[in-house]
Amino acid sequence: MIADNIAVLKKTIARTARDFGQAEEICLIAVSKQQDEAKIAEALIAGQRVFGENRVQEAEERWTSRRDAYSDLELHLIGPLQTNKVRDAVALFDVIETIDREKLADTVRAEYDRQNKTPVCFIQVNTGAEDQKAGVSLAGLPALLEHCRAIGLRIEGLMSIPPVDEPAGLHFALLKKIAAEHGLAKLSMGMSGDFEKAIALGATHVRLGTAVFGARNLKVAQ
Repeated sequence: MIADNIAVLKKTIARTARDFGQAEEICLIAVSKQQDEAKIAEALIAGQRVFGENRVQEAEERWTSRRDAYSDLELHLIGPLQTNKVRDAVALFDVIETIDREKLADTVRAEYDRQNKTPVCFIQVNTGAEDQKAGVSLAGLPALLEHCRAIGLRIEGLMSIPPVDEPAGLHFALLKKIAAEHGLAKLSMGMSGDFEKAIALGATHVRLGTAVFGARNLKVAQ
């Protein structure tokens, strides 16, 4: 079933990209948080290699041992990152999508230097100005991006999670506009319920959980 889901999703992603003139291949990030190990194994057997996780500790338990077996894994951190988890996050993840403040940027940059790794990061933008959600404000983005560039933390794109009670397309269009203004080519936006709209509005990465795996196992440790 998982293999079928992935095949259908990749066809839908490719078709949507063609229909809306996307020049590059869209990256499907399979969101594996709180999913059964058997489902993860199925996805790997089906050839999926890019996965997204929200929590560092859960991701370590799931993926550390799989690195040896799957050298082409690409892991994205798509949940908020606390500075005391940066060392572990940099060691495990290939892409950190949730840079949202200068202190975190400084800590991530220093840890990349210590571990001799190449930084690959996105800035998370709180386009809906939601108090309970992570991400830099629209007003704060220019200064944060300038700071990241000044310290040599390469920011490749922007990431956002639109408010659930507002049209997602408005937020996707806004993120694309802001990215273009700042010379950023990559956009991580769109989830299982709205990824086609996100691709139409410029997404280069879509984060799909239930569309790939089905319902989450809420008994998985958080």
